[in-house]
Amino acid sequence: MTEYLLVFPERDDADEVAEELRDEEFEEVRVVREALAGEDDSEDHDWAVYVRVDTIDDPTSAVANALVARFEEMTADRDGWLDDDVTGKGWTQDR
Repeated sequence: MTEYLLVFPERDDADEVAEELRDEEFEEVRVVREALAGEDDSEDHDWAVYVRVDTIDDPTSAVANALVARFEEMTADRDGWLDDDVTGKGWTQDR
């Protein structure tokens, strides 16, 4: 299993990407809030799409690398980024 977190400043972008990934039948896709480091105000939280892929065990495999490249492109197109430290995050699930 490999986890990914695609972070976006706008909720609409996160919702759009999540819907696209759900249509592609990824194992688990959900929109969550991610607090920026050092920020307490909920207005400073970004929107993120959490994606779990059960079929990828090696995050350095060619398939995983291709998926990372795709996710990086999806986020860059929407002024977001791919968070490379998914473990231990305390997300507030929004949906």
